[in-house]
Amino acid sequence: MNKPPADPFAEVRKATNQHRARHGCGTYPYDNGPLLSVLAAAVQARRIVELGTALGYTALSFAYGAPDSTVDSVERDPEHVRLARDHIAVAALDHRITVHEGDFAKVLLMLDPGYDLAFFDGHAPLPVLHTALRKLLRTGGMLITANLSHGGTADAVSRALFDGKSWRSALVGEEGETAISVKL
Repeated sequence: MNKPPADPFAEVRKATNQHRARHGCGTYPYDNGPLLSVLAAAVQARRIVELGTALGYTALSFAYGAPDSTVDSVERDPEHVRLARDHIAVAALDHRITVHEGDFAKVLLMLDPGYDLAFFDGHAPLPVLHTALRKLLRTGGMLITANLSHGGTADAVSRALFDGKSWRSALVGEEGETAISVKL
């Protein structure tokens, strides 16, 4: 059996974990950047939107997997925005990845619909944000929702993703905390 290729952004993931340990903030990198790269490639994503940039690990993973894509990533913490922009520039992907600083709901209102892939990784998912992401995704577009095991509003999002009316969804990960959904 072949060993999977190394994560090209493992150092950014490591830096994110170190940053969280030093500053006590809630920035956790998604566990599997190579999976996100594969999913972006599978849908041949040209436009990607993500909520929760942290230090840029997932935005870089998406851009790597879909080399013809642009990524709009939203982060409200100014220090995380600065650090993410630095990591993205070092990777020479700053011409394809834009980090928007601000509140998720406000920034989403400024974006044009037609995204191929949306990623939610900003604390517990909120129904209002998923409604906004659904409006931004094209029919057949993919939504990846992390943090479904956080309870509260995440429970409402989880129920909506599995209602069979708006999405086709499957859970992934050991804890089933991430849903991969296709917009109907």
